[in-house]
This record gives sequence, C-alpha cells and structure tokens, in this order.
Amino acid sequence: MTTGRKSTVLAAGLALLAVGLASAVEAKTLTFCPQGSPEGFDPAPFTLGTTFDASSQAIYDRLVTYKPGTTEIAPGLATSWDVSSNGLEYTFHLRPGVTFQTTAGFAPTREFNADDVVFSLERQRDPDHPFFDYAGGLWPTFNGMAMPTMLRSVEKQDDQTVVITLNRPAASLLANLAMDFASILSAEYAATLLDAGEREKLNTEPVGTGPFVLDGYEEGIFVRYAANPDYWGGRPAIDDLVFEITPDAGVRLAKLKAGDCDVIPDPPLADIAALPDDSSIAIAEVPGANVVYLAFNTLRAPFDQAAVRRALAKAIDKQAIVDAVFHGAAIPATTPIPPSVWGHADALAGNGHDPEAAQAMLAEAGAAGLSLRIVVPNMGLSFNPDAPLMAEMIAADLEAVGVDATVVTETLDAVLEDAGNPERDAAVLFGWASDNGDPGTVFSILLGCDAVGITNLANWCVPRFDTLIRDAEAQSSREARAAAYKQAQAIFVDEAPWAALAHGMETVGLSDQVKGFVVDPLRRFNFSTVDIAEE
Repeated sequence: MTTGRKSTVLAAGLALLAVGLASAVEAKTLTFCPQGSPEGFDPAPFTLGTTFDASSQAIYDRLVTYKPGTTEIAPGLATSWDVSSNGLEYTFHLRPGVTFQTTAGFAPTREFNADDVVFSLERQRDPDHPFFDYAGGLWPTFNGMAMPTMLRSVEKQDDQTVVITLNRPAASLLANLAMDFASILSAEYAATLLDAGEREKLNTEPVGTGPFVLDGYEEGIFVRYAANPDYWGGRPAIDDLVFEITPDAGVRLAKLKAGDCDVIPDPPLADIAALPDDSSIAIAEVPGANVVYLAFNTLRAPFDQAAVRRALAKAIDKQAIVDAVFHGAAIPATTPIPPSVWGHADALAGNGHDPEAAQAMLAEAGAAGLSLRIVVPNMGLSFNPDAPLMAEMIAADLEAVGVDATVVTETLDAVLEDAGNPERDAAVLFGWASDNGDPGTVFSILLGCDAVGITNLANWCVPRFDTLIRDAEAQSSREARAAAYKQAQAIFVDEAPWAALAHGMETVGLSDQVKGFVVDPLRRFNFSTVDIAEE
C-alpha cells in the first residue's frame, strides 16, 4: 500500500514536471533586431522611432490608434468620440474593463479611467503639473505639434468620459492623439512614485495597458518583454518578445539569415534584391508616408520664378533615382502627399521627366547657363538610403539641360543650418517622414508660411496656399479636407517650390516562420497580433 502510494505520487510528480518542461519548450519567443536602444520607456519626452517601438508600441496604448498597415484612425482606449458642431469640443467615451499591468514595483488597485487620460496629457501641457519637469520639461512632439496652443483643457467628466476642449478647430487632433507622445500612463502609479520621491521611475520602470510587460533591459544590448496576460486586446500569441539591438544593417541581415533575428527593419536594399527565390527570408513592404525632395530657395533669383523651378523639376529623372538609389523600393513622387496618405491627388501628373521641355523653359525664363549648388547630408536617412548618390544623379540630370550643378556634401547638422539661411544660393536635398498620417501636418510643417526659415526649406510662402490649408484644418469633414488638400497639391505642382522626387517603401525583413506581421507606413513595429510558427 505504502509503496503503491509513493509510486502514484512519483508518477504524478513526473507528469507535472513533464507538463512544465513541455510548457517551457513550447514558449514562443520572437526576436526583433532594431537599429538602436530606446532613449527611455516614457515615449512623450523623446522622438526616436527606436524609443517608440520599445515603449509606446509594446507597453502602452492611446485613446485612438491606426488601423493596421494604414493611416486611418480607429478606436483604442476610447471606443468612440463625439465632436461638437463648432469643432472645439471632443468627448471621448473610454473602454471599460481595461487594467494596467502588474509589475514587480506596482500593483494597480483600479481599472483604467479618465484620470489616466488627464494625467498623461496635462503633464505635457501644464507647467505647474508635478510631472511637467521630471524629464527636463521637454515635450518635443507635444510642442512640435502645437498642442499647447491647440488645447484649452483636458477634463474628466466621469470615470468613463474625457472632454478635450480646443482653442481653435483642429481636425488633425485625432491623428495627433494616435501618436506615441499621447500614450496613456497610469495616474495611480505616477502618484505612488511622486509620494516616494521616485518620479524618474515613470521613465525607467514603465506601467502601461499594452500587450507586453517590460521584463529586462541592458542599454545597447537587449530589451526583453513578457506577454501581458490581461491585455484588453487579447493576450499576444508570443510569450516572450526580445529586442536585440543591432545598429549595422548588414549585421541585421546576417542575423536574420542565421535565424538569430526573426524581424529586422530597413534591410540593405541591394542585398535583399539579390536574395534567391528559395530564401527562408520574406520581405514585406508598403508605400511609406514619406517624401524625398529637392527644395529650391524661392527667395533668391532666379529660383523665385515658378517657371525656373518647374523646369528644374522636369529635368530630373525620378524613375532612374528609384531604380538606382532605392533598388525599386520606392515610387516616383508627383506631390508632397504620398499615395499611402488620404488626400493624395492621384490625378495630378506632377512635373514629370522632360529634359527637352526643361531646357526650353529655362531659355524662355532667361535662366540659360544657370548655376546651382546642391547641399546634401553625407549619410543615408530613413527616407533616403543613399542621399549623396541621389544628389550626384540629380546634378547629372541638371547638367544635361545646361545647368552647372555642384554637389556639396555636409554633416546633417550643417545641412540644416545651411537650409535655414534665407540668403543661401543652394538647393537642399532632404525629406520628411510623417508621424501621424495627416496631410495637413505635411503641408503646414513643410510648406506653411509660419515654417519659413524653420522646416519650410524652400522659404516659400503663398497666401492662397496658406489660407487653403488653414481653412482645411478647421473642417470637420474628411471629404472637405481632402478636396482642399487636392487643390493645395495642384498649387504646389504649378509653383514647384521643390522637386518632389520619391516616396520610399517601408521595408521589413522577416523569417518565413513569422505570421501576422503588418508593415506600418508610419515606421512603427507592433507585435501584439504576431505569431511565430514552431519549427
């Protein structure tokens, strides 16, 4: 009897051990190899995409989000919202039953509610807020999106309702609130840290409502996460998520080939073009919400003439640039708004490649024998993998129509300093990647009168264009805004303050074991719905 009982207990123990071992073996781990470490784990004080992927995309949620693979707004922590007839009041109805994560340092005592929304936004707006200066008092995206002047108040109506009141109608508000800086943090956790004199832990020991919980971090080496079992959107299919920091693109690709990474950003375009058809690597891409452009200085003759600018734009072979610089992973641009962003004017032909017409237009404008410097960063950028090569190709195209073009390669800081000089005699080869997928942002930041000498590198200010985009921002109707932005693009094509060159693809390298990953045109990496097949 005794021996039999011991055998039964032993058998049961071995069975439990086998189950435990099987569970450990079956645990799914996905390894992502980003270019760099996060600056911190509170996204609002920072600007790098590597920070957002490691913080806001993994750990937090926002009131609204983007439909996967698009720039279309969808419900997030708010299930719905109402907008007043004058466009000044947005009432958000919050999702019930959402819980904040439990970590080694914090266990929530309540569900997510309006207090958390008010805390997360007001700390960036109100200089008297106890968390306003905890990260140096710098809120770069909040300030850069003009949120301090846009917002009048953020108020709790009840636990499940928040009212945001604006100083002026701003139809881009929803797109702004889907951005990483608007991630929702726990007011209860923040109050606990404040009482303990440990405000900085809000940035180093994060607590969110998102799909993954931070499980370990070593700067420059790795970030580790565990699946959030209580995630309101459903527990992720993968158990563990590892960010293995890998700055070099060639090394990232080598790790992907070796099976040490499952997902990599920005694989080297020339190398992926050479992958064999039977490769175990999958390449996924979507048109990015970006634009590469050559900005003329419209304050300086003869570049103050639209005809001269149109002629120079027509001299450039954009398809050749797409083929050589992007290895086909881009599309030629016709306007500043890429096709992946709503409001794109797909009926506009733009200033297409026509060197004979360009030469005739320059002669007619009295600009034959023109000289032009092209200032370019000495490095590849997220929207331009080989800026110096692109500049040399543009210079060759301009030489072919009689323009004496010289390429000047400088550091990124020097390029931006030169670009801000209203007296410069150079065109600047640069670009832009949208953070929120709203066309109004592209127009106001890159071509608005208020941005001249700052981010409007063409120093171009046309009142009818500026009025059009300002009036569009005050419209609540997406259709009305889109119609206005299409008119604005027609003005852009006619005035040609830049030569709009290309819209790069957002390209991701994947193991063929990865399932359900969606490439984001806004360059965000979210693994909440991703699975990895067992080998």
